[in-house]
Amino acid sequence: MTVAAPAKEMHAAPWWLILLESIAFLLIGILLLTNPLATTAVLVQVLGIYWIISGVFNLVYMFIDRSNWGWKLFIGILGIIAGVLVLQHPIWSTLLVPTTLVWILGFAGLFMGISKLILAFQGAGWGEGILGIVLILLSLYLMFNPLAGAIALPLVLGIFGIVGGIIGIVFAFKVK
Repeated sequence: MTVAAPAKEMHAAPWWLILLESIAFLLIGILLLTNPLATTAVLVQVLGIYWIISGVFNLVYMFIDRSNWGWKLFIGILGIIAGVLVLQHPIWSTLLVPTTLVWILGFAGLFMGISKLILAFQGAGWGEGILGIVLILLSLYLMFNPLAGAIALPLVLGIFGIVGGIIGIVFAFKVK
């Protein structure tokens, strides 16, 4: 038999950590809206540093846990190479990383749209079909105009950062 924990103990992070993280999201969101190019460049450089650190940890972890060592070696080397390339070519990476993300989002949306259409034809209703068509059209637009999507990406992420930051700040004070 287990005893239910009080509501305050169920939260994984302390309220002040949630508050700091939310303030950071809010600031990044504001920076993405006010100065999208410079903020994107900095965020891509941080991503490059993360890839290098993650690649090194994958290589080290390969010696600790030898299962799937081939994949760990591959992912570790790929992460280090990607991180070094991002840091060596900051201008190109500022354009290429968001464009690649837009391509990934385009392909994911295309598959989701096709699955929604299949569900609509299997009896899920018109709503699924319309949503599937909209997803397919938006995905095709992103895939054929990745630069336009990459230019809009900081705006969208900035709005999400501001909204998420405000919601997180409110939540942090509710947890407190």
